[in-house]
Amino acid sequence: MRRVTYSMGVSLDGYIVGPDGGFDWTAPDEEVFRSSIDEIREVGVHLLGRRLYETMLYWETADQDPSLDDSMLEWAALWNPLPKVVFSTTLSAVRGHARLASGGVAEEIERLRAEPGEGDIAIGGAALAAEVAASGLIDEYRARVHPVLVGGGIPFFPQHERRVDLELVETRTFSSGVLYLRYRVTR
Repeated sequence: MRRVTYSMGVSLDGYIVGPDGGFDWTAPDEEVFRSSIDEIREVGVHLLGRRLYETMLYWETADQDPSLDDSMLEWAALWNPLPKVVFSTTLSAVRGHARLASGGVAEEIERLRAEPGEGDIAIGGAALAAEVAASGLIDEYRARVHPVLVGGGIPFFPQHERRVDLELVETRTFSSGVLYLRYRVTR
């Protein structure tokens, strides 16, 4: 069965976006960006909330930017053809290899798991991840912990009323001080 993964950059105090809405502190250096490229290679479909979808629209035409380096062009070449499902109540259309979800996220995940296909089902965006986590559908949490305290904002880990036990399956420390943590949910 396909794994459902949730992967984002996070501050040491647990936020993916600071209180001002900024996330400039998550800008990866070459080493961290290469790890993101390796991770996206494992993804078969990406589920996104509206805000992350709109942020990632940049990559739809990024390959036309002559200032991009080879790793950014590689990311764009992997991201653009990747199937994406966008969950939004305000968008009426999406672009590229994206489609609007027609139902709830739990139903979409179950449908995707039942279909033949390879690669992880990746979740992007804290609000969407919180809904998936509340349904008990996340199999792995992957955090790139940045050496910064932002003091508030949107939390990486959703607030819910149940305990979730995790098993550490991978760690990596980057020269920039970013720490990669990969946990599998134990069931």
